[in-house]
Amino acid sequence: MSQALAADTSTDPLPVFDLIGIGFGPSNLAMAVAVSEHNAQVSRDAAVTAHFLERQPRFGWHRGMLLEDATMQVSFLKDLVSLRNPASRYSFLSYLHDRGRLVDFINHKTLFPLRAEFHDYLEWAAEKVDDLVSYGHTVADIRPVVRDGVVRLLDVVAAPDAPGEAPVVYRARNVVMAPGLEPFLPDGRSSTAQVWHSDELLHRVDDLPRSGSTRFVVVGAGQSAAEVVAFLHTRFPAAQVCAVFSRYGYSPADDSPFANRIFDPAAVDDYFVAPGPVKQRLLDYHRNTNYSVVDLDLIEELYRRSYQEKVHGVERLRWFNLSQITDIEETADGTRVAVHSLSTGETTTLDADVVVYATGYRPADPTRLVHDADRFCLRDPQGRLRVARDYRVETTTAMECGIYLQGGTEHTHGLTSSLLSNTAVRSGDILQSVLRRRDPEVVARPGYVATSAGQP
Repeated sequence: MSQALAADTSTDPLPVFDLIGIGFGPSNLAMAVAVSEHNAQVSRDAAVTAHFLERQPRFGWHRGMLLEDATMQVSFLKDLVSLRNPASRYSFLSYLHDRGRLVDFINHKTLFPLRAEFHDYLEWAAEKVDDLVSYGHTVADIRPVVRDGVVRLLDVVAAPDAPGEAPVVYRARNVVMAPGLEPFLPDGRSSTAQVWHSDELLHRVDDLPRSGSTRFVVVGAGQSAAEVVAFLHTRFPAAQVCAVFSRYGYSPADDSPFANRIFDPAAVDDYFVAPGPVKQRLLDYHRNTNYSVVDLDLIEELYRRSYQEKVHGVERLRWFNLSQITDIEETADGTRVAVHSLSTGETTTLDADVVVYATGYRPADPTRLVHDADRFCLRDPQGRLRVARDYRVETTTAMECGIYLQGGTEHTHGLTSSLLSNTAVRSGDILQSVLRRRDPEVVARPGYVATSAGQP
């Protein structure tokens, strides 16, 4: 064993948690809720000891894109708990009842609440499990703890944001990693005063004057890109908004009933056991349910605006389809953007005040914080982590403790790897796995609805 690995001693005062959660977005919030519901139904001795660490100072989920009229793209029934426990007091319906809006929401006749409302629901649920989370704590290292030549435990080292505070160490039998997704800027670009990722939109836009002539360039063809175009066009009534994407036009999301079955809990079982080529085929077939697609209502609204401007002879919306940006030059006066046409080969130069990249996110390496991870964690021939059906990383026999992933498992579990659609069930599966390994005789508690992977 490496000298850098922590050695376990009988006099070590550190308490041992059943699980430590790293990151506290919707996935690990659902995990905390599942733990709380389990603990409420068992004796103190049978309770799961858990704690979660989050680098943000408070709960937040894509705050920079909480646009006023943006709606969710998944049903409110795919909340933190309902697919696992429909009777839960942590459900979206319970939230509505608590806020005094249940009847109003029913009369609204929609499955898709405002994104701002769903975020308020998540904050409401997070407050109920506030005792399980430490905000303002950035995990810096995960150190294997060795006993008799085997990694039995993991020491999670977290650095508090408060100046002068020493790092805190949490010892655990299991870690549940929910690193989330990192904003992606192509071609090695980085965020500047004039070049933003869409994730920063609402944090940056208030610094711009609403009046006066402004030009925005928005890059991307997905839902976020279309929402940014609509938002900027509305908020800045004198601005020109140029949309640049390599497609001919925005593609509508396929949210038809049969296509949506790819997000069902049972679809995870189908995907997991499928051969590699079939997995890839499923991803290719159904990518248009989630990636680089736009709600049809928004597509039609943007087209309506564009046509209306043509009628009136003042076109603030400009479309550069079949195009890509080849160069950005930032100056003291603004940004010069080179837009290359893929069809004609010609390049158009645009002078812009702000370039917004709505180019999506990429998964963070879930094991980057684990010391000597490649020594214990197994990978497939493509270099991807091998992950069991219960979301536990497969390891060598030299590691006994568990590393569970919420995200980064699209290659093993399919499209719902990091999506809200399966959050409730996925968290329940992980909890049941932790319980089974701690106590092989454990059975599902009343009020718990398990998938086949969650059955004891």
